[in-house]
Amino acid sequence: MTKPAPKYRAPALDKGLDILELLASAHQPLSIVEISEGVGRSRGEIFRMLQVLEERDYLARTEGDGGYCITPRLFRLAMEQPPVKSAIEAALPVMHRLAETTEQACHLVVPSRDQIVVIARADPPGEIALVVRIGHRRPMSQATSGHVLLAFQDEQVREHWLDLIAAQEPDLDRKKLVRQLAQVRSQSYACARSHVVDAVTDISAPVLQHGRAVCALTVPFIEQRASAQTRQRTVEALCKATAEISDVLHYGTTTQKR
Repeated sequence: MTKPAPKYRAPALDKGLDILELLASAHQPLSIVEISEGVGRSRGEIFRMLQVLEERDYLARTEGDGGYCITPRLFRLAMEQPPVKSAIEAALPVMHRLAETTEQACHLVVPSRDQIVVIARADPPGEIALVVRIGHRRPMSQATSGHVLLAFQDEQVREHWLDLIAAQEPDLDRKKLVRQLAQVRSQSYACARSHVVDAVTDISAPVLQHGRAVCALTVPFIEQRASAQTRQRTVEALCKATAEISDVLHYGTTTQKR
């Protein structure tokens, strides 16, 4: 399907947004040459735009090679949006109770194009836990919480997200991922070995609005010899917590499987 031509043009704004979107999806700082190639514009066209974005604290340059990376400024602005603030305010008390009950850390994530981003966390009272920093990003296909977000979407949205993921990951086995998503949806949560840390099992469940995941709550489960908390009890506590958050936010059904 051909994309319709925009009704109005703002070339400078287009340039700035192209740069921000490129750097937001990059996994490392990019040089001026790489940015120029990425947005399809000459170095002369983007040089002043980079300077302005840096002065406004949307971009920063790394030491050494001076590559550009995006700053947390856009993330902080997004966090001020009422829906996000409401979700965090509703979730945090439940998350703290969950962390205390399970003796495990937990974090809340939302989708950001083909990635997930952590927007809140709660730490357990004990000394041992895997804590994920706020603002942390990972490709959606490589995160258990990302699988939850994908699984609980309308088919049209899910296919669009899968297209975004495939554009970044040419070797993606899409059919295998779709099968995994069907399994996640059938059991109402995801449980898998961490993609990052050995000996950690990520357990994630959706916060729902009319059957669609608006965010996912995840427990990076670490089995502890001195704790009576089992993985199955953690799953049950997590699903109860996400149902409670959904209810508080008036996001619809709270009849997730226990």
